[in-house]
Amino acid sequence: MILYRNTNLSIDELKDRLENQALFDPDSSQSLDTKELLSNVTGWFETQQLYNGALKEISTKLEILDEEFQMNYTYNPIHHMECRLKSMHSIIEKMNRLHIQKTIPSMREHITDISGIRVICRYLHDVYIIEKMLLAQDDVTFIRRRDYIQEPKESGYRSLHLLVKVPVFLSKRKESVPVEIQLRTIPMDYWASLEHDLQYKNTKKDKEIHHKELKTCARKLAEIEETMQGIHRDTVDLENFSLPLS
Repeated sequence: MILYRNTNLSIDELKDRLENQALFDPDSSQSLDTKELLSNVTGWFETQQLYNGALKEISTKLEILDEEFQMNYTYNPIHHMECRLKSMHSIIEKMNRLHIQKTIPSMREHITDISGIRVICRYLHDVYIIEKMLLAQDDVTFIRRRDYIQEPKESGYRSLHLLVKVPVFLSKRKESVPVEIQLRTIPMDYWASLEHDLQYKNTKKDKEIHHKELKTCARKLAEIEETMQGIHRDTVDLENFSLPLS
């Protein structure tokens, strides 16, 4: 199952948002950058089409791998996927934080998570199996890998982050477009979703205590995952993938 969380705007809606931002502080350098971006709204929509195409390329590849796995091993390593295109509002906010020029080329150079897909797997070893199969494909170019499963973040967050590029074929050209992929298990996704909600809504003084409790929850979920994976490994033969499944 694939869930698409795109927030597509019409050209008029996008112009309105950019104009409002430019009018908020007309003399600032950020406002001048926004006006420059406003003058190239069509370029943004062309870019959006490219990044949406890259999302479809990756999601289709993952679907095919999942279906093949079902045929060969009678189970699906992917529980579901969530695809999203970063909204123009979020992109502008990030460009402001990074203090980069608001142009289409600058956006494409510095913002690497415009296209994002979250792949929710059933078991821990599924994360690495999917990674191996995807990166083995000739037209998937590896850019960066961050393994927060082997080395969790200080908060307790666990996930495998990949940045890859895939070719998107248009009528008159081909472009290589980056896609950020987050691979995690169902328990990791459960923890991350609730942790985000609890942390952002927590205004009490004992926030540090709750932070420690959330880290404890992450550790306990990891222990449960190891046990469940051990049971699953006894029932499914995955020797052909020669991966460290512990």
